[in-house]
Amino acid sequence: MKKTLLCLSALFFVGLSGCAVHTPHGSVVVDPDHNHGGSGNFCPPGQAKKGRC
Repeated sequence: MKKTLLCLSALFFVGLSGCAVHTPHGSVVVDPDHNHGGSGNFCPPGQAKKGRC
């Protein structure tokens, strides 16, 4: 029973991995210019100490 459930759930998730979004205008582009509307001065905690900002 456990093996059957494991196989069925694996097939389910593999089936979901092939999903795509189709629109009348073609492909979907999400945030192409990486502009989030901020000032660009934000540095996550701990990253400045590592020299990554």
